[in-house]
Amino acid sequence: MNNALILHGTGGNHNSNWFPWIHRELKNLGWEVWTPDLPGADAPDIRKYNDFILGKWKFNKDSVIVGHSSGAVAILGLLQAIPKNVVINKAILVAGFTDDLGSKSLSGLFRYKFDWKKIKSKASKFILYHSDDDPYVKLDYGRKLEKSLDAELIILKNQGHFNLEKGPVYQRFPEVLEKILA
Repeated sequence: MNNALILHGTGGNHNSNWFPWIHRELKNLGWEVWTPDLPGADAPDIRKYNDFILGKWKFNKDSVIVGHSSGAVAILGLLQAIPKNVVINKAILVAGFTDDLGSKSLSGLFRYKFDWKKIKSKASKFILYHSDDDPYVKLDYGRKLEKSLDAELIILKNQGHFNLEKGPVYQRFPEVLEKILA
């Protein structure tokens, strides 16, 4: 069965930005969807996130994981931790990054060194969304992730951090939905 896990970013929740819209769209198409409120989202922690998610969600060949910002980083930690015999369909990282961006509140995401080879082996496809004017996550992070994951990098111009700071346009994110369904 098609299933999607949608992970919000720092300080967010399941009602933030475009997450409720994409959740509804997938549910209406018969998907099993979980958009959890991640524990301690003001100071994301990969160990807490993995314990929380891995105890409640089963991954399989039909799974798609979508993450925004620190939720995108959480995908990397999750993939590194899922069982050896599991390979998911797609991982879609929106405004992902590879270090704590100089913020102590993000250091819990980087408790473990990422094993890029292992992470890469846990999804059939990686898709990255980055903006050329993101005020928090520079495009260089997208380029680094593109190389580390052999990913498809999609650069959208003047879209900021793909959130409501950019305006009500990010109550929806049709480009991501298209990639989930493709």
